[in-house]
Amino acid sequence: MAKKEISPETEAFIEEHAGDNVQTLALRAARYPKVNMATAIVQIAARQTARTKLPTWWETAGIRYPNHLSMEQCSSEVTARYKASLIPDELKGGSFTDLSGGFGVDFTCMAQGFSEATYVERQEELCALAEHNLPLLGLPHAQVVHADASKFLENLPPQSVIFIDPARRDLKGRKTVLISDCEPDISRLHTLLTGKAQRVIVKLSPMLDISLALEQLPNIREVHIVAVGGECKELLLVMEAEAQSAQARIVCTNLPTSTPATWPTPFCFTRQEEENTDYQIAPRIKHYLYEPNSVLMKAGAFRIVAAHYGVEKLHPNSHLYTSDQWVKEFPGRQFRVLAQGGFGKREVRELLDSVKKANLTVRNFPNSVADLRKKLKLAEGGEDYLFATTLAEGEKSWILCRKVTEPVGGDNV
Repeated sequence: MAKKEISPETEAFIEEHAGDNVQTLALRAARYPKVNMATAIVQIAARQTARTKLPTWWETAGIRYPNHLSMEQCSSEVTARYKASLIPDELKGGSFTDLSGGFGVDFTCMAQGFSEATYVERQEELCALAEHNLPLLGLPHAQVVHADASKFLENLPPQSVIFIDPARRDLKGRKTVLISDCEPDISRLHTLLTGKAQRVIVKLSPMLDISLALEQLPNIREVHIVAVGGECKELLLVMEAEAQSAQARIVCTNLPTSTPATWPTPFCFTRQEEENTDYQIAPRIKHYLYEPNSVLMKAGAFRIVAAHYGVEKLHPNSHLYTSDQWVKEFPGRQFRVLAQGGFGKREVRELLDSVKKANLTVRNFPNSVADLRKKLKLAEGGEDYLFATTLAEGEKSWILCRKVTEPVGGDNV
């Protein structure tokens, strides 16, 4: 497969200006007539992105990078290595196929340890990059195939593991989140996929409704909701022919921004456990307030997290929790309550007399943040956090608090 060569002059320019501002370089293109400035800028910008997103790629000499969109869409190294951790040791040594190769980040991490590894991609330019990069990244035996995923799958021999990350943009480049809107449509291919591999790992948009995925795909063993630094990044489905989606385990993981020595302990549950769990509604706001992290919110782990950590919900639909004793292990933001009141004129006046600036959040409340901030004439920022929410009996309340990392005072010891 033909690959675009980079001239010695352009290569030297890339090395010399690796840390420079690419917009400034573009304006100075006329000064370097022997340099392919368009190519140089793509490579320099991508290397700068790779330094934090793909440190192994950045540290590996000779790597060629794709355009900005492909770099934006590719997995980070930490999420790619997490996906590799979903492959059991007993399946290693067999055959692995990635039907949506892209820049090859997921493929590079997941294919390690397989005797046969096949990268499939319909964009010829990305295939050429894979042929160049994969030997440098420890996969000289990988087979690169320029093909459409659906067509290639039809004639694919049995595999140990198949990975697929369907394209989530329409013909106009707009992002899509529904399974049926992705290309290829996994809801049409799931039987073929699970018939071809012992384990199928599917990456979907973190915006996808999990309940919808469990309804449309009948062979899901696990649903992994993956955040990096608190921000939801990926929704991963682990599918096997004998699995039943009604019994799927939901795995909530919040990863650090770089690959850890050991993976953090996830919070796991099933839909049935969530539905059958009893929890306590708080009769009052106590000393500490908790807001679940984005992974738990996405997973819908509202009842079970209350029972597991021994905290009480403020209201069935508010998804805020409280306790008198500090629960340090609670997965999310933790606050010490300073004051609380309703939205009567006197109570609001008392609040605004003491607070001029705060970080405002609404949960199960009729007004938006923007509307409420305008109404209260409250500036953004500072150390104070103000929650507007609904309590057990339906009363609307504000809760003023600050983040806590250690117990304060004697009521928690």
